[in-house]
Amino acid sequence: MRVLAKDFFTKMAGEEIELSGWVHRIRDMGGITFVILRDRSGLVQLVFDEEFPLSLDPPLSLESVISVRGIPALNEKAPGGAELKVRNITVISRAAADLPYQVNGDVSKTGLEAILDNRILSLRNPKIRSIFRVQSTIAEAFAAYLRAEDFTEIKSSKLVSGGTEGGTNLFQVEYFDRRVCLAQSPQFYKEVMVASGLERVFEIAPVYRAEKHDTPRHLNEYVSLDIEMGFVESEKDLIELEKGLLAHIFSEVEQKNKKDLEAWNARLPKAETITQAPIVSYEESLSIANAETGKGKTAGRIFDINPEAERLLCEWALREKGVDLVFVNEFPRRYRPFYTYPLPAGPGEENTALSMSFDCIFRGLEITSGSRRHHDYKAFIEALPRFGLKPEDQEGYLELLKYGCPPHGGFAIGLERLTQKILGLSSVKEASLFPRDRKRVVP
Repeated sequence: MRVLAKDFFTKMAGEEIELSGWVHRIRDMGGITFVILRDRSGLVQLVFDEEFPLSLDPPLSLESVISVRGIPALNEKAPGGAELKVRNITVISRAAADLPYQVNGDVSKTGLEAILDNRILSLRNPKIRSIFRVQSTIAEAFAAYLRAEDFTEIKSSKLVSGGTEGGTNLFQVEYFDRRVCLAQSPQFYKEVMVASGLERVFEIAPVYRAEKHDTPRHLNEYVSLDIEMGFVESEKDLIELEKGLLAHIFSEVEQKNKKDLEAWNARLPKAETITQAPIVSYEESLSIANAETGKGKTAGRIFDINPEAERLLCEWALREKGVDLVFVNEFPRRYRPFYTYPLPAGPGEENTALSMSFDCIFRGLEITSGSRRHHDYKAFIEALPRFGLKPEDQEGYLELLKYGCPPHGGFAIGLERLTQKILGLSSVKEASLFPRDRKRVVP
C-alpha cells in the first residue's frame, strides 16, 4: 500500500512500506546514495546502500517517476528525522536528462521570465506549487463563508454580446457567423440573479480584460471572486461583509497552510484586526496620502488613488490601526461604472458628484472594487447620458430594472492579487497557474 511522504514518519514499526513520486535530488556519496523523493505531500529521503545499491542502466535521472519499497529508519540528519532504506525500486517513467529548468533550485535566484518560460516544469518546484495550495484554500474559504451567509453559487456565461462596463477593453472572438466578446465581469448576470429572488449570489470564474498593461499588478485573464446581494442600504453594508469574509479567509489560510506560509516567510493579519480596517472617503484618502508624502516618503503631490497612494494608505493604516488594509469609499461618479448608485445629495444640494462605491486596498494593492447599484428604472435612464450611453444600448439592464429590482450591490476580489499579497510575491503573474498577458498564450 502506497504511503504519502507526510505520513511516512508514522510508519516506524519496522514494516515494509511503499512510496511513489518524483526524483527531486540525488547525492552519490560512494557506496551509499541518497535520493530525495517528492510527492504531493512533501519530501522524504531514500537510502540505497551496499546491500541494495542504486545500480540502474541507464542511471536514474532527476524528475523520473519511481515507486520504492523499503523499511523506515530513524536518522536525525535526514529531512524530518527519518528515511527509507530501499529494498526495491521500479522506474515508472524515466525523465530525460536534459532538464531545461532546475526543479529543485532556489526560486529566489531564478528570474520570473525563466520561471514562466518553463512553466510546465517550474510548477513542480515545491515552493512555487505552494502558491496554489494557498490559492485553493482562499477559494474554498470564500465559498464556505458565503454559503454560511445564505449565498447561492452561480455560473454565468463568458461569451457576451458587449461590455458590462462601457464596451471598452474587450476581447472579440468568432462565434459562428458573428463576433462576440469575452466577459469583463459577471456583473449583469449577478444582478439578474439577485432580482430573480435568490437575493444573495456569488461566482468564482475567469474574467477577461483587453488592457495593454505589462506590470506586476495586471493580468489579461484572472479569476474573479464575485459577490452580489440584495436589500443593501449603501456600500458600507458590502464593506462589512467583506471584512468578515477576509477575516475568515485569513484564518483558514493560517490554519491550513502553515508550511506554505513559512516557505514564503509570509505573515497574515490576525482575523480580529480586520474589523479595525479604516474606511476613508476618496477625498480623505488623498489628504492622507499627501500628508504621508510630507514625511519624506515620496516626492510630488498625489491627485488620484494611484499605486503610490495605495502603498502610502496601507502604511498609514498599519501604523494607525494595526492592519495594512484600508477601504476607500465615496469615489467621484465619473470614476465608477454607469450602474453605480449615486451618493444622496446633502442639504441644499440638487445632486451629488459622488457615488456609493469603494475599493479595498491590501498591502499597497487594490484587491477589490464594489458598489451599490442602480435599482430605480427612471434614475438609471437619467444617469446614462453622464456616461455617453443611450437607453437602447442597455436593453438588458432596462428589462431588469423595469419589472421590479431591489436595492442591491456587490464587489469582486481578484484571486491572484489576494494570493500575491498574502505571500508577498513580486508579481501577480506568479499567482496565476498559466498567466495570460500581452505576450503569453502558452502553455
